[in-house]
Amino acid sequence: MSSKNNAIYIEHMLICIEKINSYTEGSKEKFFDSPLVQDAVIRNLQVLAESSQRVSDDLKRLHEDVAWRDISGFRNILVHDYLGQ
Repeated sequence: MSSKNNAIYIEHMLICIEKINSYTEGSKEKFFDSPLVQDAVIRNLQVLAESSQRVSDDLKRLHEDVAWRDISGFRNILVHDYLGQ
């Protein structure tokens, strides 16, 4: 995978983080008080996690301090186990 593709996926991740911060204004209460905000945050977490799975293994090895596997696992929970069953 090219560094250009990595840059695109990292940019997607950063945009998702910015959106989540914007939607919640850093407040846990803002998240819990609005189903609309919850849906928006969950969707952006899903996109962020999906983008993280597409980052090259070379880049992941260069940034082993990032919990890539945990992010990927979180995406699977969001997509497949959202009812907690």
